[in-house]
Amino acid sequence: MPAKVLVVDDEPDSVSLIRLKFRKKIRQKELQLFFANNGLEALEILKAQPDIDMVLTDINMPKMDGLTLLTRISETHPTTKTVILSAHGDLQNIRKAMNYGAFDFLTKPLDFQDLEITTNKTLQHVQQTRAALEKERLAQQAQAELLIHLQQEITHRQRVEEELRESKTRLTQFLEAMPAGVFVVDSGGKTYYINQTAQHLLVTSNAPETITEGFPDIYQAYLAGTDQLYPRERHPIVQALGGEKATADDLELHQEDKIVPLEMWATPIFDNKGEVVYAIAAFQDITQRKLSEAERQKFIEELFEVNCNLELALYAESELTDAAKRFVPHEFINFLGHQSIVDVQLGDQVQQEMSIMFADIRNFATFSEKMSPKENFDFINDYLSRVGPVIRAHHGFIDKYIGDAVMALFPNTVDEALQAAIAMQKQVLLYNAERQQQGDGAIAIGIGLHTGSLMLGTIGESERMESTVIADAVNLASRLESLTKTYGASILISGDTLMGITEAINYHYRFLGRVQVKGKNKLVSVFEVLDAEPTIIQELKWKTKTQFEEAIIMYHQQQFNLAEQRFQEVIQINNQDRAAKFYIKQCQQLLESGSYDN
Repeated sequence: MPAKVLVVDDEPDSVSLIRLKFRKKIRQKELQLFFANNGLEALEILKAQPDIDMVLTDINMPKMDGLTLLTRISETHPTTKTVILSAHGDLQNIRKAMNYGAFDFLTKPLDFQDLEITTNKTLQHVQQTRAALEKERLAQQAQAELLIHLQQEITHRQRVEEELRESKTRLTQFLEAMPAGVFVVDSGGKTYYINQTAQHLLVTSNAPETITEGFPDIYQAYLAGTDQLYPRERHPIVQALGGEKATADDLELHQEDKIVPLEMWATPIFDNKGEVVYAIAAFQDITQRKLSEAERQKFIEELFEVNCNLELALYAESELTDAAKRFVPHEFINFLGHQSIVDVQLGDQVQQEMSIMFADIRNFATFSEKMSPKENFDFINDYLSRVGPVIRAHHGFIDKYIGDAVMALFPNTVDEALQAAIAMQKQVLLYNAERQQQGDGAIAIGIGLHTGSLMLGTIGESERMESTVIADAVNLASRLESLTKTYGASILISGDTLMGITEAINYHYRFLGRVQVKGKNKLVSVFEVLDAEPTIIQELKWKTKTQFEEAIIMYHQQQFNLAEQRFQEVIQINNQDRAAKFYIKQCQQLLESGSYDN
């Protein structure tokens, strides 16, 4: 299919020139052009042709100008990219257009070579973007299929739970039907189960809370042929809780006018880690031993079967209760729709728009080398105790600590994230004042902010899991933080974050250019926020904002000589501007090498 380009210009000469330039591609059906005289006509064409790839629009037009049209296109056709036509030197409108989402710009009179290069670049970007969106759609479809699979697994688990309940019921029925008393105690010796036969033999309807402690005294259990209470250490249940099978036939119950001799067998029940979790004991009246001897072997075999059934039941139960071993941050639990940590399941996830903050201590390795391990940890914890409350005060939460670095999420508004970053820098200034009073050196931190779609969830395996955030937005926020060292900035934000601020006019910021994140084709606009800088530095950077941003535009237009001159003008006013010095060096290297890629 031919690429579709909409040309919006009220000047017939410009339209004729553009038609003339692309006549060959039109004949070869590589390109299809649409024309409109103003923004309103362009919107009607876009409504009829929603798959238009590129809009080439003049700024000054009747009825609806190009900047207004640009805003409408960004809202209704996010994958359609707009290139602005402007008069040569109209930097103010160019900046506005780029801030409003223009992909690129051309100046009049049109240069055919620039027109062709820009058109090809824009169409290529649109194709890549739409291909990426299609890939994302397929990924979402795969995710939906995964959810179906998970639902099937949940149904299977529910069925297993029901089978487990039925198995426990059958086991209880089996134990009640046994011709012997049965005691089951947990690892602490507390009674877990006692069948009716045991209650009858012991002449009681209530078992003591702790069988191993109270059995001899409460039930008058004596060592056979003596008036001595049965020794606790010889009790079969005590031995079973120690991991050993035990048998005793020298135990007597003294009940009013009769003595009942008992034979007791006890065996431990192990979990899948080999630890004793239960002990099961069976006992019977052996007054008529001769009658019961024949049943003894059969009973032992049945007891072994009970042991196997209990071990299987415990294994199934451990599979269902492994959530108790996990740790998930409280904020993650809420976002995943749970109230308690035991409800969190491996693979739980949710997608949400958030702002991501990365904050890192500059030159921490240098500080660390001069301190002992204890001093290192004391220092980091002292620092984190200052910035952590600031993040929470602005309705953010810390996702993880990475050494001296902090990754935080702000789920509510972009303004809260930016205000937290500014407040953190001011908190560090107060912290430095305390450190200097104690004879310690000052520290500096860099902060990167980006806003985008995140996937929050749990990863890991059955024995170990943790909460995590998966998104390109995380890598971009980390990249912005690392760029603070390059540009000598305290706070860097992306264009997406800037666009999300409610009243950007309330902040002082400047455009630092566009960078390419590793592994991504899309260039990301980077802005330096000045509000946390010392007053003198903020004033100097604000004073040179216009020259600096003009130089940035020249740099991206590959006008490196002009860009270097303009950056030099900035340095003459503010010789501490590391970003300007960085770009001067870049311009010089590019001019020297002659390689202008990226």
